[in-house]
Amino acid sequence: MGLNGVIRVPSDKSITHRALLLGAVAHGQTTVYDPLLGEDCRSTLEAIRRLGAQVDEQADRLVITGSPSLTPAKLDCGNSGTTMRLMAGLLAGIAGTFTLTGDASLSKRPMRRVTDPLRKMGADLEGDFAPISIHGGALTGIDYTLPVASAQVKSAILLAGLRADSPTVVREPVLSRDHTERMLPLFNGQIEISLMMGFERFDCRRPF
Repeated sequence: MGLNGVIRVPSDKSITHRALLLGAVAHGQTTVYDPLLGEDCRSTLEAIRRLGAQVDEQADRLVITGSPSLTPAKLDCGNSGTTMRLMAGLLAGIAGTFTLTGDASLSKRPMRRVTDPLRKMGADLEGDFAPISIHGGALTGIDYTLPVASAQVKSAILLAGLRADSPTVVREPVLSRDHTERMLPLFNGQIEISLMMGFERFDCRRPF
């Protein structure tokens, strides 16, 4: 006697964050099924709304309509370090002035692991703790080796690399979680992954 049924994969916070951010800058509509909308992802959701993206919340999905040009805004990241780090990378190459704030706890957490490589790409950032002001502008691709493997730092650099005028290479000594590099091709981002001299190498290029 056979066994039939349906198993739903549990919702994932990291994927929800990235789907919201990429959907906010994508052309057309992005549908995210079964998102995990805890407090941290809510911070990202409200942030992209303030930037001009439209989000239609339905029973089992989010329908995101991306904005062709993001609105300069002050963005409250709450207690979500993921929101702040990934948003910094996303906004670094977009014209406008954006300010990332957080609650008392997040404001004590250093952000230099993200702001340092972004500045190497030419990003105009003020502050290494929240609030961080971002004056978005032209970026140049870099070849950057992470001192410590970090999915959030890697993701911030890759998101900035989508706006850079040349390829962005990220190297990490130990493979961290790979949500961003799995999702970028779904949004027509160009990324190559290879293993070189014991380092995982991510080569991110402009999708347009």
